[in-house]
Amino acid sequence: MDFKAEIIKLLKKEIKEEINLEIPHDNILGDYAFPCFSLAKTFKKNPNEIASELSKKIKADFLEKVENKGPYVNFFIDKKSFCEVVLKDILKNKYFEKRKKGKVLIEHTSINPNASPHVGRARNAVIGDSLKRLFEFLGYKVETHYYVNDVSKQIAMMTLNCTGKEKFSDLLKKYQEISKKIEENPELEKEVFNVLNKFEKGDKKTNLKIKKIVDIAVDGQKKILSEFGIKFDYFDYESKYLKESTNALKELEKTGKLFTDEEGRKVLDQRGTGLEKNMKNAVLVLTRNDGTGLYPLRDIAYTLDKMKKAENNIIVLGEDQKLYFLQLKEALKLLKKKAPDVAHYSFVLIQGKEGPTKMSTRKGDVVLFEDFMKEAREKASKEILERKTKGSPEIIGYGAVKYAIIKNDPNKNILFKMEEALSFDGDTGPYLQYSYARASSILRKSKKKPGLNFKIKNIDETIKLVKILSEFPRIIEHAEEQRDPSLVAKFSFQLAQSFNELYHHTTVIGSAQEDFLVSLTAAFKEVLKKSLNILGIETLEEM
Repeated sequence: MDFKAEIIKLLKKEIKEEINLEIPHDNILGDYAFPCFSLAKTFKKNPNEIASELSKKIKADFLEKVENKGPYVNFFIDKKSFCEVVLKDILKNKYFEKRKKGKVLIEHTSINPNASPHVGRARNAVIGDSLKRLFEFLGYKVETHYYVNDVSKQIAMMTLNCTGKEKFSDLLKKYQEISKKIEENPELEKEVFNVLNKFEKGDKKTNLKIKKIVDIAVDGQKKILSEFGIKFDYFDYESKYLKESTNALKELEKTGKLFTDEEGRKVLDQRGTGLEKNMKNAVLVLTRNDGTGLYPLRDIAYTLDKMKKAENNIIVLGEDQKLYFLQLKEALKLLKKKAPDVAHYSFVLIQGKEGPTKMSTRKGDVVLFEDFMKEAREKASKEILERKTKGSPEIIGYGAVKYAIIKNDPNKNILFKMEEALSFDGDTGPYLQYSYARASSILRKSKKKPGLNFKIKNIDETIKLVKILSEFPRIIEHAEEQRDPSLVAKFSFQLAQSFNELYHHTTVIGSAQEDFLVSLTAAFKEVLKKSLNILGIETLEEM
């Protein structure tokens, strides 16, 4: 039973307005509270008076009492009934029924195929993978797509400094070398654009060389992300949309908003859309003056194709792409097409000489993700030895990195510190994994088995944990609505913290209500495992 939903139903019998229940900070104010301020205008009464009248009308078997405190109606749930219903629903797997239908397409990561990914790119991959797991948990059929930018300026640059026989580990150095050469000799840019022109015109030699370089990069990137537990269903290549982008350009011409600028480029006029507030000239450049298409044009064609494949489309983008996405959205609106939902995130920063700074592949100011993963494994292994505990360095190390990335609000930058992320204390991945292992240990040692027949003798010390457990379905729904897995991470920590606080001062084995506490522990373990799985974090039975 969802007590919150049941209370809302009772209130809706009395009032028509939207109902938002609050959870009071103080238990003496009840389990849920309904503020009556918004009803004053409708009922033409004082909020205190409205609360008093409502509290006398609402009754239900699962409510211990209903009373008003000033302008609030306070609901006190019968605690034993509450605990029994919540635990039985969890243990019978009723809280985890797949309720959603339909298909969700998620595009994420899409690293330029010119080098090994750096840590900053990992945030996109971790968030995208967590969203995939979230939607799968809810029952959707999910497809993950990786967009390969194989017609980019960066790839054209690589053809000037690569043979196509390089190792993946060579690519970053090769890219940095050619970037420096072009910076010192801008005339080389003409060769870069010449490569792109040949590519679009189907020059076989150029296409074969680009394909070889891109394959080396994509295979290397795929291997690193796969080791980290992140896989993709489809790799969509930008070059596939060369023809479709020409068709998209023709459709945009029909809108009367496309013009040729003084440089001979095809440009989309986006004045009057509100974008003027964010940019000097509200235009979206779609082609170069030689007629070759730019990334936005192919992205429009790709997005049109994606939108045909699923009812729900999501794209994960860095905050530096916010303005570009708005431009893309306006272009699609001209074509009377819907844009994907977007989940934006801020940067992972590194500590530079003058403070935290954004990573740059071109400049070489990066921490490579494969090096970072190696460091996570090594530090986790060291922690395991020093603590004389058990566990896989990969599971603990990678879990620490994922949690440290996901727990932060997406709109906030992260200055990542490995030592803090790998701590077994506080708001970290290892702390959550240890809490799960601790619950497993209690269940192994007890002679009682988790079940539905338990007696509750002392409810006060356990009610906080049960209340948090009961919030899991609501948190999942909210994370889906907000496209924000950080809400699941925050819930996981709150849940583990409450569990550890309870068992710090409560004896389970041999206690008068051991059967109840064992069932509560099993319910905690079940919910935490589901929650961590959504975050892409593996659990351990022993640590």
